[in-house]
Amino acid sequence: MNENLKQNSINFLIKSYKNAIIPIVSIILSLLISGIIIYMLGISPSLAFNSLLQGALGSKNAIAETLVKAIPLIFTGLCFALAFRCGLINIGAEGQLYMGAFFAVVSGIYLQGVHMLIHLPVTLIAGFVGGGLWGLLAGWLKVRFGANEIITTVMFNYVAIYWVSYLVSGPLKEPPGSFPHTASVALTAQLPRILEGTRLHLGITIALLAILFYYIFLWRTSRGYEVRVVGQNPHAASYAGMKPEVNIILIMFIAGGMGGLAGSNELLGIQKRLIESLSPGYGFDGIAVALLGMNTPIGILFGALLFGMLRSGGNMMQMAAGVPVAIIYVVQALVIIFVVAGQMISPDNRKKARKYFGLK
Repeated sequence: MNENLKQNSINFLIKSYKNAIIPIVSIILSLLISGIIIYMLGISPSLAFNSLLQGALGSKNAIAETLVKAIPLIFTGLCFALAFRCGLINIGAEGQLYMGAFFAVVSGIYLQGVHMLIHLPVTLIAGFVGGGLWGLLAGWLKVRFGANEIITTVMFNYVAIYWVSYLVSGPLKEPPGSFPHTASVALTAQLPRILEGTRLHLGITIALLAILFYYIFLWRTSRGYEVRVVGQNPHAASYAGMKPEVNIILIMFIAGGMGGLAGSNELLGIQKRLIESLSPGYGFDGIAVALLGMNTPIGILFGALLFGMLRSGGNMMQMAAGVPVAIIYVVQALVIIFVVAGQMISPDNRKKARKYFGLK
């Protein structure tokens, strides 16, 4: 028994090492190439990266801003990863974020006279449900008509973004109507700040609980096991008595709900009102976070923190070193390219490719 436990522990460590090596190497290569690009611009790479670190980790406020930027990235990363574990490609986190924010702002504004202990949880749940229903719709279309979820979720992004744009410019615009945004949500629906003098709010705790839920649900429940089996082989899952259709709809609802929580946390913790450009692309960056984190709980957390650092420190790098903030997006793109390339050339994928093409 002890020998089996020891062997399982060794296998777990080896697997963890293999999962970690690709993202680490990808980050190093991305920073190296970005440093070369910065040098070609006539700017010192050491000055640029030092400014980046100062802007992301150089003070209490800088660290808080990094965490603030990481909160929605954790949720959108989980949004992609949950669907991916079920064999789905959910590109709709951005739209699910907007729909979650829409549901949350309706609850936050029009539910009046309620204690904070009730109003805040209800508003967060409304955000989860809003994003969840938007994700569930894509899941239902796949199950009912075989619609490709990549196409439907991308299309739903535009619908949700323009729906919110219409609302804040028309029916929900705050009087007298000078700017396209809603009225502020009630104080009882706002996420309280947890670090004095900064914008860090209670959403960081909710995000960490979401990561814990992701781990427990997928690896400690029978339903989570079914989801992973469906993701690996839906035909085998059906043969074993599992129902892929039910799992697809369920997981798209939960994944969409994570996107909705990204929107409601950004709304209730930072913006306090629904605005036209609520998200600077958190839904799409969440895909990068999940890929960088290899769709693992710890990986998604560290991926979100890294991207939060890049977003938080990018402005300081531009001001102090004169590096265009667009370099941050170059770093993000390079990270994903190297992660995907590393996965494609991994031994397991090479074996699958050789088997698929009938090669030895």
